[in-house]
Amino acid sequence: MTNESINFKNDNIYSLFAKIAIPSSIGTIFQNLYSVVDSIFAGKMISESALAAIGQIFPIYFIIIALGIGLSIGTTSLIANSIGENNLDMSGKIFSQSFILSIFVSIFVTTIGIYFSSSLISFINNDIETLELSLKYINIIFFGSIFIFLLISINSSLSAQGDTKSYRNVLIFSFFLNIILNPILISGKFFTYQIIPPLGIEGIAYATIISQFIGIFYLFIKLKRTQIYKYIKFTIFPNFNIIKSILSQGIPASIGMMMIAVGSYILLYFVGFFGVEAIAGYTSAGRYEQLFFLPLLGLSTATVTIVGQNFGAKQYKRVLETYKKGISLGVIILLILGLIIFLTAEFAMNLFTDNETVIKYGSDYLKISSLMFPAFPFFFIGNATFQGLKRAIIVMYMAIMRFVLIPFIMIYIIFLNIGENYNYIFFALAGMHWTIGLIYFYYCNKKYRSILSL
Repeated sequence: MTNESINFKNDNIYSLFAKIAIPSSIGTIFQNLYSVVDSIFAGKMISESALAAIGQIFPIYFIIIALGIGLSIGTTSLIANSIGENNLDMSGKIFSQSFILSIFVSIFVTTIGIYFSSSLISFINNDIETLELSLKYINIIFFGSIFIFLLISINSSLSAQGDTKSYRNVLIFSFFLNIILNPILISGKFFTYQIIPPLGIEGIAYATIISQFIGIFYLFIKLKRTQIYKYIKFTIFPNFNIIKSILSQGIPASIGMMMIAVGSYILLYFVGFFGVEAIAGYTSAGRYEQLFFLPLLGLSTATVTIVGQNFGAKQYKRVLETYKKGISLGVIILLILGLIIFLTAEFAMNLFTDNETVIKYGSDYLKISSLMFPAFPFFFIGNATFQGLKRAIIVMYMAIMRFVLIPFIMIYIIFLNIGENYNYIFFALAGMHWTIGLIYFYYCNKKYRSILSL
């Protein structure tokens, strides 16, 4: 392990959550603030169309992230298991193959993304100005996707060893660098001096790529200081058994994450019936909302690592204990955060734009969304536990139901029988999340006991 103060097999569970989840959450806060800052600069320095453009490419951009996270989950869970088994040689081999795989996946993503992005975006919103701005942004992101994948790949190895602080540092640095670079690259000006041609929305994309490129070097330096580094042997030759193991965990996880993108795409399609201002309001509100998921994401990261190492060490009672304590802690935290979102909805939307209609759409969504917040731990912690147990296929099935199948049917019925009503869409989703969340909680308790034979 990179941090000798962490003992996954003996330390108090709540203490482990604090040691892993807090650094991870802080880092992810800055990652999402990064996205918020992008939206603010787009709305304030460019136009409402640019704000909508940044928002509507989220489902496509998230596909890149989903593939990266899928590979990360596969790598993290396998390395954590092998460390739990005291097999550091295997840990090094897993990382090496994950690194190679990340490069090939990035080439595939870039090729496919450039080809299909125009068709996908125009389906959501055919406004010509917004479409052009979206394509300018996303095409740069696609070409720089190799940096995203390599960054995530290196971090997966560190995270499996309990080091979530290094990635946190990268994200904090990227946030502040983004604040500096965005206005310079958008306008081409440094204070009053014109130093480069104004890049507009493309400047926001370039700022992202530059930050990720720098982050790779920092994480690699941290990786060199870990116990497993001496077992890492970089090679261009694939080990198909290891790649198969990574993909068997990573593909279901990626598909599960992609369902978030597909679900967002479906929601954006229906929100698009209410116009560009509704898209701008809903997507910018989503950026703000994401900030409040971060403690739960940190808790999920901790759960995967704790469960993975204890499962590898055959300490099955601690696996179940981790799940139960993760759920209870998550519900308490999300209750508090949901209340904060409800109370700050209008204030938050005023940060993005001065357009009253956009503010109204965004704040309405935030207030309704806050009602479903305490239900989310049932999904996040449940999924993280299955990933640590190397049962990622269950996560995939849940994601298909939660993000795509049921929401599409519900929204379609609303539009067919009630008519086009913006708020009804999200009230229906709130009811769905609570219903499915409680059912999933019951299912997880039974399934874990069966897997662990407790």
